[in-house]
Amino acid sequence: MDAEKDKGWNPYLAGALTGLVIILSAWSAGQYFGSSTCFVRTAGMIEQLFSAERVAGMDYFIRFVPQIDWQLMFVTGILIGAFISAITSGSFRITSVPDMWQSRFGPGALKRGVVAFTGGVILMVGARLAGGCPSGYGLSALVQLAVSGLVVLVCFFAGGIVVAKILYREDKRR
Repeated sequence: MDAEKDKGWNPYLAGALTGLVIILSAWSAGQYFGSSTCFVRTAGMIEQLFSAERVAGMDYFIRFVPQIDWQLMFVTGILIGAFISAITSGSFRITSVPDMWQSRFGPGALKRGVVAFTGGVILMVGARLAGGCPSGYGLSALVQLAVSGLVVLVCFFAGGIVVAKILYREDKRR
């Protein structure tokens, strides 16, 4: 694959645009980045199709009504923006198993799907236990110049680097 084609967007430009969007969001709508509640609300909207009375009686859904709100639109915007970004950078392609995963763990789409789903469940349980989206908190707190936001983001990056080093370490046996 052509290295120039797979380059993607400049990370500094993407970071600056993200910062601009979060500042504009806080200024115009009074909302900071966050998305975990929208997934729970979406599950509630789906469950309402089958048992509306049960959803109406659940304490969580009384507090967080399952409805289309700004977070669902935010996540939809992320999906659309990611698609536009991939198309404009020339890096868009449909694949069930990313090259990096395949080189380390093999081409099994089922294995990749199970691991991705399990990771997603763990992340959502953690987000619910924390009372919201940790990455959204990190960005939102950082834009307000809160030291806790910097601490959270540094810990995320450090944890991500450690996990990536463990998962994608070079196999010395080859």
